[in-house]
Amino acid sequence: MSGPIEPPAGEMDDRELDELVELLRALIRLKTVNPPGDEILAARYLEQVLTDEGLRPTVVEPSPGRGSIVARVRGDGTGGDPLLLISHLDVVPADPAGWTHDPFGGELVDGYVWGRGALDMKGMVAMEVQVMRRLARAARAAGRDPATDPIPGLRRDVIFCSSADEEAGGWHGANWIVNEHPDWLKAAGALNEAGGISMTYGGIRFYPIQVAEKGFVVYRLHVKGRWGHGSVPTPDNAAVLAAQIVTRLSEPGPARLTEAVKVSIARALPHLTARATAALMGLASGQPPRIEATLHDLCDPVLARTISAIVHDTVSVGIIRAGLKYNVIPGTAEIEIDCRILPGTDEAAMRAELRRRIGEELWARMDIECTQLGDPVQAPLDGPLYPLLEEVVRAHDPEGVPLPFLAPFATDAKHLARIGVPTYGFSPLKLGGGEGLLNLMHADNERVSVAALRFGLPVLWDAVARFCD
Repeated sequence: MSGPIEPPAGEMDDRELDELVELLRALIRLKTVNPPGDEILAARYLEQVLTDEGLRPTVVEPSPGRGSIVARVRGDGTGGDPLLLISHLDVVPADPAGWTHDPFGGELVDGYVWGRGALDMKGMVAMEVQVMRRLARAARAAGRDPATDPIPGLRRDVIFCSSADEEAGGWHGANWIVNEHPDWLKAAGALNEAGGISMTYGGIRFYPIQVAEKGFVVYRLHVKGRWGHGSVPTPDNAAVLAAQIVTRLSEPGPARLTEAVKVSIARALPHLTARATAALMGLASGQPPRIEATLHDLCDPVLARTISAIVHDTVSVGIIRAGLKYNVIPGTAEIEIDCRILPGTDEAAMRAELRRRIGEELWARMDIECTQLGDPVQAPLDGPLYPLLEEVVRAHDPEGVPLPFLAPFATDAKHLARIGVPTYGFSPLKLGGGEGLLNLMHADNERVSVAALRFGLPVLWDAVARFCD
């Protein structure tokens, strides 16, 4: 990329770092907890930030409080369709009792920004906004209007969108925009959350880049028993039947390696110690008993749970309801379950697996209702964007190893897939020991180091600059 928007590789001065950190702290202080959301607070705040840079962002509020923001800078159009920077403004709840610092205080202590959303994902929101600031400032430095004129050296448009409701399915955010204004988000590719964040295994620093994610199916099971007096126990107690169903649902089910996981294992193997290689070979075997034995033998319980989640269709019991009074045998019960399905599994296959686990006798004592459905997502590994992301990671951390990654959770990539936008998790951060994403995401004491942000913004900028050149 030529012209004034190209900084020396990796450069970010202290002034810009301070600006980035203060933006993140301000976003954390805005309580956009979902439910209820109130993302409009952050959307309006960012509207002013981007307007101050000369841009003309659009804020939408399809239902009260559920705000999303979209902004665009323009290239000269010779490079193809735009690049989309997608993020979300909502966060999950946080109980202050478990925190060292106020989860909504945005405190800067000992080199870390503390607070709900620091990693998931207001840190990425702040980095994306900083990229848009850089582009707008480059336009103004060249005497151009950043809201309407092409940015010098930019051959594609860059779109920024930070949406509502991702933590509850994205229905009031990305889903609404895709349904009502798909042209706002149509792009050659998108950079999203939950990838490009380092993890260390076997002494090697890996950067998993999300190329796929599991789907979700939420079911409500209506268990049918018979009401009765508590003094005369009966096998038709709906609470007892529900307990039996829940016990059977805890069975892990068969393991299966998707294409993204197979490629990730193959690319990791040359970098690992003999012991770590032996562990991954157990996974790569594709043999369910050997996979289960390998997961059992892994020393890191968080890693073991994560790997287990990306090689199984999983079932988590979330809610059980039964009973009216202690001395009344329940005649009905409800169980709500969260199923996460691998690419290649659909709702019909998941329902059949539940029936197999529960068994015909208990299956006959219940009705099943699907209340939410989101399909698995897979972006291409051989498209123009993914190889570039690997190159950018290697350029900024020559000792790091980028890998494709299947996420066990859902993101707004599901909604973008409906308009044909391949989406990659790439919110680059180099984390230190004890800072693992899965240790801190949705957990107490969520935080991100200033050093990680200092690393991350130039990496994100480089990815945008190279793809749009």
